[in-house]
This record gives sequence, C-alpha cells and structure tokens, in this order.
Amino acid sequence: MTHPVDADQTGLTVLVADDELPAVEELARMLRDDSRIGTVYRASSGSDAIRQLATTNVDVAFLDIHMPGLSGFDLARAIARFDRRPAIVFVTADEDGAIEAFDLEAVDYLLKPVRAERVVRCISRIIDGLESRTPAAVPAREGLIAVTVGSTTRMIRREDVHYVQAQGDYARLFTDGSSHLVRIPLSDLERQWADAGFLRIHRSYLIDLTRIDRLTLSTGHPSVTVAGAELPVSRRLVSSVRDAVESNRLRRRP
Repeated sequence: MTHPVDADQTGLTVLVADDELPAVEELARMLRDDSRIGTVYRASSGSDAIRQLATTNVDVAFLDIHMPGLSGFDLARAIARFDRRPAIVFVTADEDGAIEAFDLEAVDYLLKPVRAERVVRCISRIIDGLESRTPAAVPAREGLIAVTVGSTTRMIRREDVHYVQAQGDYARLFTDGSSHLVRIPLSDLERQWADAGFLRIHRSYLIDLTRIDRLTLSTGHPSVTVAGAELPVSRRLVSSVRDAVESNRLRRRP
C-alpha cells in the first residue's frame, strides 16, 4: 500500500495514524501549515503505522486511540520497545483515556475535533522536550499530570507547579497565573513528589521548596510565602519545615 507523504528536508518528521481518512487529512493539513514540521507520513491502521515506524525514523507519532485491530495504546506499547522512540501524541474524541495516556508517557492528548491552535501548542511542547532531553523526546511519567482546561485534557509539568492545596479528595495545582483541579488526594502527591523537592507544610498544603519567597516560622502564626501567596504552616511541622528549607539551601549552595 502506498502512503501519501508531504516531504521537506527540514523540521520534524511526523506520522499521523487514524483509520478515518478525513481525520488524517485534516490533521496532516494543520501540521503542514506549521513551519516547524518537515515530512508528514500517513497510516490508515495500527498495523500500517507499525510497518512504517519499523522502517522510518519519525520524531512524533500522532495516534488515534480507537482504531480497529491495533489501537493507539497498543501502538504506544509497541513503540516503547523501539531503540529510537518517537514522541507520542494521542488523538481521540473522548477524555476517558487521559490517565492511560500518562501511563504510556504521551507528550500530549488532543481531543477531536482538533483545533489548529492546539496543534501549534502541542508542537511547541514537543520541541521544548526535544531541546531539553537528549536523545529522549518523551517526558518521564512522574513529572507530568493530566488536567482539564475547558473541553481539553492536557498535561502540565510538575516543575511548573508552585504549590498544591487539598480540596477533599481532589487537589488544586497552582502554576503561573492559573490553577487546575485534579482528582488526586494531596497525600498521594506528597508521597509521589517528595523526591522532587515538594514538602507538606500543612494538612491542606504541599509546596515546592525552591519557590519559597519568605519564611516566617518564629511567630504565633507560622507561614511561608510561595509565588506571592502566604500559606499557613502547621505548628507541629515547623521544625521539619525549617530543617527541610535549610537542607535545601545547603544543597543549592555553590
């Protein structure tokens, strides 16, 4: 079977896999409109995509999740065994697969109908990953978290989170100028992010130690200021917070 190819000697090499031809053509068109994209390959099924990936070096694979035979998730698992793995972007009409997409270390998760501006942001994220990681283009699972923005599910990086506030069985992640509610208990994030420098300072707050602007622990109302927000410190945690901050300063000292 022949595969239409849009070829350019520069830019990222991309594979678009979807069993619906109009969806393939539309996404390929959006990608062609981005000057950072070079060659665009097309595949009409999971098995077709595997054959192309086995013989062609591809930087990014846009995979429809729901394809007959090999699904996009099946493809991602197969790609994980490749010596040279492309970045994975899942494309789907539903939001239910976002968590599994994380498990498979996807770079992004696009909801149909795909919008051109989302494709542009997706490519920017991929390029940022390629520039900061050599040779891997896929970010580590534990450094990413799925959030919903409007009708879109996207991934944010842990290093972009300033602090986290508990809200029942949910947690609200505070980043630059925005916040995101995720269905993860604060205690789970405390355990998962401890090695990344996040510290529990209160039953309701988890903070990135490196983002502390001011520390006020010797008063009747101990607190820390993170990204302009003054957050309470539990009195029983004052000593551990002070020790953690000092230890972090010593590690960062030249």
